[in-house]
Amino acid sequence: MSNVKEMPDYLRLHADDNVVIATKPLVAGQVLRVDGNPITLAGPIPTGHKFAIGPIPAQTPVRKYGQPIGIARESIQPGCHVHTHNLQDRHRVAVTITSTNPPAKPSPLRRSFQGYVRPDGRIGTRNYVAVLSTVNCSATVCHKIVARFDEQRLRRWPNVDGVFAASHTTGCAIEFDGRKHQMIARTMAGYADHPNVGGRLIIGLGCEQNTPAYLAQHHGIVPLHAPDGRPLTRDDGVPMLTMQTEGGSQATIARGERMLEQVLDLANQATRTTADASALSIAVECGGSDGYSGITANPAIGIVSDRVVACGGTSIISETTELYGAEHLLCDRSRSPQVAQKLVDLLHWWQRYVAHYGGELNNNPSVGNKAGGLSTITEKSLGAVSKSGSTALEAVYDYAERVTAKGLTVMDTPGFDPASVTGKVAGGANLVMFSTGRGSCFGCKPAPVIKVASNSDLFHRMRDDMDLNAGEAIAGKSIEQLGDEFFEFALRVASGEQTASERNGFGDHEFVPWTVGPTL
Repeated sequence: MSNVKEMPDYLRLHADDNVVIATKPLVAGQVLRVDGNPITLAGPIPTGHKFAIGPIPAQTPVRKYGQPIGIARESIQPGCHVHTHNLQDRHRVAVTITSTNPPAKPSPLRRSFQGYVRPDGRIGTRNYVAVLSTVNCSATVCHKIVARFDEQRLRRWPNVDGVFAASHTTGCAIEFDGRKHQMIARTMAGYADHPNVGGRLIIGLGCEQNTPAYLAQHHGIVPLHAPDGRPLTRDDGVPMLTMQTEGGSQATIARGERMLEQVLDLANQATRTTADASALSIAVECGGSDGYSGITANPAIGIVSDRVVACGGTSIISETTELYGAEHLLCDRSRSPQVAQKLVDLLHWWQRYVAHYGGELNNNPSVGNKAGGLSTITEKSLGAVSKSGSTALEAVYDYAERVTAKGLTVMDTPGFDPASVTGKVAGGANLVMFSTGRGSCFGCKPAPVIKVASNSDLFHRMRDDMDLNAGEAIAGKSIEQLGDEFFEFALRVASGEQTASERNGFGDHEFVPWTVGPTL
């Protein structure tokens, strides 16, 4: 973000802005000079929050990033704190997109990493074994099987990064082949067939809607119901057990343990080899955002996105509810009006969906977001969209849909981080770049999560949970330099270097599929 200019006590992001952001706690009565003019603060301004640098009449736009972030509820005088008490969101989404202006493709970049080549040609950055439940009724059985493979026992399979259970809260009491059923099955299939998964075991109860037969028919997961005791091969189907057929929970756990050993034997045959960086598919995410997220961490991640796209890889941005207010920027960059139209159609769907429950998209900023300085969903979105970098938007995907396009893409997800990342990983993301300003602690097996702190205080205060410090941008390091450093780190992680969340053992409970529809 080359137009970010450092000031002693505040940042002004764009020449057209009528607010600036405090870089440290400011006190009432403090006098600051903006454009050579003295401004006396009317009250305290917390770090990351905004104050007016000129008069803002009531019902006129408040501007940040050079864009409107809302409308003043009342007249705001210079030096006044600008936040939820005097700012409201009035954004309107376009109805029809007739033209776009996609940027030129970036200059090609050739890089490589050490990954796992899978039979379908995709490349994994990790080599996990997954135990997946088709229905919540088999969730406990899945976790009990995984619990039998502790760190000491897993030393027998040194090429396997670990075993994890992917369980969820649905799978039954839903319309057969309805939207809810399709979404959970698509998510499960995406994890079972993920490039970071070298082996899988699927366990069901036996009477749910989400049966092995459904997964086989609609997602090509060929079941292997009864292995004959010989070692598994790559030509065999996916081992599946049903608790009712096996004779109950304890029998299923015992047989699942034996079968999982065979799955691990097969997964352990994989080794890392040199792979082109065009095989990278990164999910870009932000959670626990603050007033700095859109200034430091998200733009730096945007540079990483641009570098991955330049290598011929894929970048996936999501959180559709957190694109609201900034969607026009992505629409303008879309490869075609059809791509842009799909994005705005999704936003109109979200407006109807949220309104059905008496809400609005501006309910999105959390208590923590607001405490960190974010006032409206438009302000949050303008900062969030910078994770997408500067390349053309090539395609828009449904939740957990397999992402096949190269370049920048959008996936439809909610803003809730676990559900959002789950969808992108199900879509094939083999690496996650996750920014946070408040301090989100998050992991997502089987994809390594790189945590980027938006400010130096957070980075040092939660050092065990953070990988990278974007707060260095406030101290003068350029966003481009930070982004390039972060890209090099991402390549090392793709090659096997552990992230903070991996060292902490996070990722066993963050499989949170999003589904739409009634529970019957």
